[in-house]
Formats: sequence, C-alpha cells, structure tokens
Amino acid sequence: MRDLRSILEKHGFRFKKQFGQNFLSDDNLLRSIVAASGIDNATTVVEIGCGAGTLTRALAESAKKVYAFDIDKDLQPVLAETLSGLENVEVIFRDFNKLDLREFEEEIGEYTVVANLPYYITTPLVTKLLEESEKVQGLAIMVQEEVAERFCAKEGTAEYGSITAAIALKGEAKIVKRVSRNLFYPRPNVDSAVVKIQFERGRVAVKDEKAYRQTVKCAFLNRRKTLENNLVNFFNLSREQAKEILQAVGIEEKARGETLSPQRLAALSDALLERGVIQSK
Repeated sequence: MRDLRSILEKHGFRFKKQFGQNFLSDDNLLRSIVAASGIDNATTVVEIGCGAGTLTRALAESAKKVYAFDIDKDLQPVLAETLSGLENVEVIFRDFNKLDLREFEEEIGEYTVVANLPYYITTPLVTKLLEESEKVQGLAIMVQEEVAERFCAKEGTAEYGSITAAIALKGEAKIVKRVSRNLFYPRPNVDSAVVKIQFERGRVAVKDEKAYRQTVKCAFLNRRKTLENNLVNFFNLSREQAKEILQAVGIEEKARGETLSPQRLAALSDALLERGVIQSK
C-alpha cells in the first residue's frame, strides 16, 4: 500500500469522489481476482475503471491483451509508471458506458471483462453488456457486496430483482470472493465481493430477448403490487386480460414479480408476445 500511495503522491494525484475511485494494491488479492476470472494467454480482457493500474498489470501478466478503460485523464502519469514495460496493454481514456459497443467488438473480437468497478457504474455497465454485447464471454467484477448479493439472488428473496432476472437470461452469477473494505485505498464505507458471470447464450429459452426485458421491467414495476396489477398498469391491459394471461402460463393471480424464476418470466414473456401485448422487434 505504501508503494501505491507514494506513486500517487509523486504525481500529485487527487482522488475524485464523483468517479468512485478506490484502488487495490494487495498482491494476493490481485492474483486471486485474476485466477477467479479464468483468463489465460489466449484471452482478450476489457478492464473498466483501471484506476492506478494495479489490477491491469496483474491481468497483463496472464492475458493476451488488455484494453484498460478509465475516465480520469489525471491518471495518465500514474499509469505510465505502473504499467511501464507492458506491451500488451492499451489504455483508453473514455467512458465505456458511452462507447459504441458493436463497433468496438468488431475491432477486438471475443473478450472477458475483469474489473474493480466504480460502484456508481455497476448496474448501468452490466445492463449495457447484457443488452448490447455480442462478443463478451463472461465477467469477473468486484462490486459492492450488497450488489453482489442482488446479482446472485434466488427468486422469492428480498434481494431478487430486475437485474437478477436480466443476468439469469445470459448466464449464472456466483460470488467467488468476498473482500474487506480495508484492502482498498482510500478505504470505502462498504465491503465488496467478486462476482463471476459466465455467459451462456440460450440458457433460458425465450422467443424474444427484448420482450423478456420488457416483461421483467413490468414484473418489478412496483414490488408491493401483484403481477396482475403490474400487467394492467404497465401494458394498459384490462384486468380480465391480465388474469387470462397469468392463468395460461400457470401463474397465480396474486403472485408478485419477485416470486417468479427467470424461466417463468420467460414463459410469461412468450405469452405476452403471442397475444400481441408486446411487439417483436
């Protein structure tokens, strides 16, 4: 930790709260994140929020190529030092969430995302990859522990929500490591966890992914209301129409969205599509 601090101080770096900057320097932790990601010398890695480059360097030692994104250009002199001598790293100072993902993927091909994510971008970033990516093979991401629990939750629990169901369509999320807040500099107010999501397209059988996403949005529109009420409000259905659709897929009238597994949400999505409630795009 002293070495990282001295490098940051040497270059006059100042942490910016709006970027959620909490850096890692523990070698054992960095190695364990790389090992958990499953990457090897044939893997292209995309890192989002590379910070001071400590994880970037650990990734570069195992990966074929690392594309390291960060939004803070003040990190340039720091990264020039921490990544010195590495020829398989390309640092890109751009906001990944504003990237034309299809164009970028055409350039780099298949890849794995490994990152210590700034907390404020976690859900938007994962959503972007789920909805837009055709080339990402999996994620190994450090996130706030509470968010990690949400990503991996089972239906019927308080943590289960729309992002859980969205992830489940593409892959299985698992917590592979829990990380104390004391291993970050500066120290955040919460603990973290590393979540691994291995993408498996077609994991949940559904006729239209966009229809599934709309159904999920509807199901979690208002957690206090029944699924029947959410269908009526979200799709402007009559109560009779909502009841008929739920009965057709074997869902109880008083069920709430958080009680439905991804498979049952997919069945509901297909029913809504077949009846023209959702239009195929």
